[in-house]
Amino acid sequence: MRVRIHRGSHEIGGTCIEVEAAGKRIVLDIGLPLDAEDDAALLPPVSGFREPDDTLLAVAISHPHQDHYGLAHHLRPELPVLIGEAAHGILRAASAFTPSGVTFANASHFKDRQVISLGPFEITPYLVDHSAYDAYAFLVAAEGKRLFYSGDVRGHGRKARVFETLLKHPPANVDVLLMEGTVIGREDAGKQFRTEQDLEAVFVTQIKATQGLCLAWSSGQNIDRIVTIFRACKRARRQLILDLYTAEILRATGNPNLPQGTWEGVLIYVPEAQRQQVKRAATFELIERYRQQRIFPERLAEVASHTVMLFRPSMAAELEQADCLHGARLLYSLWEGYLAQERLQPFHVWLARHQIPLIPIHTSGHASVTDLKRLATAINAKRVVPIHSEQPGRFAELFDRVELRADGIWWNV
Repeated sequence: MRVRIHRGSHEIGGTCIEVEAAGKRIVLDIGLPLDAEDDAALLPPVSGFREPDDTLLAVAISHPHQDHYGLAHHLRPELPVLIGEAAHGILRAASAFTPSGVTFANASHFKDRQVISLGPFEITPYLVDHSAYDAYAFLVAAEGKRLFYSGDVRGHGRKARVFETLLKHPPANVDVLLMEGTVIGREDAGKQFRTEQDLEAVFVTQIKATQGLCLAWSSGQNIDRIVTIFRACKRARRQLILDLYTAEILRATGNPNLPQGTWEGVLIYVPEAQRQQVKRAATFELIERYRQQRIFPERLAEVASHTVMLFRPSMAAELEQADCLHGARLLYSLWEGYLAQERLQPFHVWLARHQIPLIPIHTSGHASVTDLKRLATAINAKRVVPIHSEQPGRFAELFDRVELRADGIWWNV
């Protein structure tokens, strides 16, 4: 078995790994680079991506983040895709609202630790803790060799027990561990990151301290964070206002234990941009599904002091028009680096004009160095190959048996 990293050996995002055995191939992830515009020219030069090639058996997608699946819509439609069932549902739901969503015509769904036999390969998916829902690592076995690809992983989310299970029951006899190192080289990399339970307590405090409408800016696909915010709302005795997109993402997981747009204590607001999307696509059933829970702009001022509203800057003008921002506070729950981007400067001006304080409440979607060390120790691979890291050269300072591999070069497992 041999491997070629097309992208990811020295960068975060855009991951794509080709694996070959006995003349057949699979690909692990087909990501869009973080800072790149979506362009078919970025699709790695893998035979079978665009034209039929029977030696390419499938593309396996580890989780529904664009830097791991974002170029998949450029693949020929009949190419088999392996993906988690809930992850596929999330991408289908997203496709009604954003070009980043996708529906695969030839998808098969894998489940935690259930082996998939594909030509010479045996692929075992391992459910992992990550800020993306339904995320997996992969064990790929062929020709007597075993490769473990971590995907994106952490040990401090709401599925931390899954990470602990992986440490207690790791795959055996692994030849190569392809391990992500997103946080390596960052100032806080050696610290243990805050858990979602830690964040929940902070959200409760900040929600209670808000006189008016409490705005929470978080990704609608960060299911862990939506659960955290919902739980904090209940503790602070406020209702949660979801937008239509987030309600549909939650529904698409198929998990009835997650907050749903039809639950008591949840209201649904349809921002102007989403109303226009529904109108253009004539998908009025999406709105009809939440008719009983829907709240309109003219009621926002009335309910402001006892609600928390999931928010994004594209909603700023309509909230201003609704005159519901007196005493508001913004709880920011994304990577803080986004706040320094030039595109957000007008938004900072808007916040200042309305005297809305911005309070960061966030934790990483990726493992700390401490947890990466625990993972490497548990897997105990013969070699550790860095991936999904801007600092692969730092791996040797932290882990044993590290080997660096360049993009585009075949190497043997």
